[in-house]
Amino acid sequence: MADVDLFSRSWTDLLAAVADLADADMERPSGCTGWLVRDLVCHLVIDAQDVLITLVTPADAEPTADATTYWELVDPPTGDDPLDALIPRLAAAYGAPELLKFHLDDVGSAAGRAAELADPGARVSTQDKVLTAGDYLTAYVMEWTLHHLDLVAHLPSAAGPFSCGGATPHTPRNGPEAEILAAARAGLERIADASFPVSFSDRDALLVGTGRRPPTEAERAALGDVAARIPFVLG
Repeated sequence: MADVDLFSRSWTDLLAAVADLADADMERPSGCTGWLVRDLVCHLVIDAQDVLITLVTPADAEPTADATTYWELVDPPTGDDPLDALIPRLAAAYGAPELLKFHLDDVGSAAGRAAELADPGARVSTQDKVLTAGDYLTAYVMEWTLHHLDLVAHLPSAAGPFSCGGATPHTPRNGPEAEILAAARAGLERIADASFPVSFSDRDALLVGTGRRPPTEAERAALGDVAARIPFVLG
C-alpha cells in the first residue's frame, strides 16, 4: 500500500509541531532515551536529507522491499552507535534554537515538496534495498509518527508523558492525528506480525509496542504472548 498523502500530512504536522516549540521546549527530554528535544529535531534534519537523497537515487532493479519489509526488527539501542552519539553534539553546535528550527524547516520543506513531485511507481534505492518511491514514502509515515510522539512526550501542553487515556483533540503538540496513528499501528502490526488488543488505543499500541513506555499489568495480561516479544524496535 502506497499512500503519499499520509506521508505529506504526517510530515507537515511534525514540522508544525517543531515550529511551535518554545526555546525552553528544546531543552526538555524527548521520548528518545538519552536525547533532548533539540537532539530529536537535529535527527529530523538528517531524516529529511535522507528523503531527498533517496528520491533522487533511481534504481533499475526489481524491488526487494516494500513499505512493510523496509523496516527490520532490531535489538534495542545500547548507546554505542557512533551516529547516535554524534547527534547531541551536532544539535548543540547550532547554539540558538531558531537556527536549528530554521534548518529543519528549510530542508524539511524541500523534502515535502520532493515527495509531492515524486512518481510513486518510480524505483529508488536506499540502504541496499530497492523499492518504489510510493512504498518508501509510506514506510516513512512510521518514522514521522513515532518521532512526533517522541517530540511531544514531555511537553507541558501535550496529553501528558505517554498518557494511557484515549485520543486527545488533535493539535501538533498533542501528536499525530487519528488517521495517521491508525495507519502507523497497522504498519507496526504488519512489521511485527503481531496484533495488539482492541482495548489499546492506537497511540498506546505504538508506545507500548515500540518500548516507549512499559505496559501496565492489565495491558501485559491483555497482550498475552505478544508481551514476551515487545519491544519491537525498528531499524
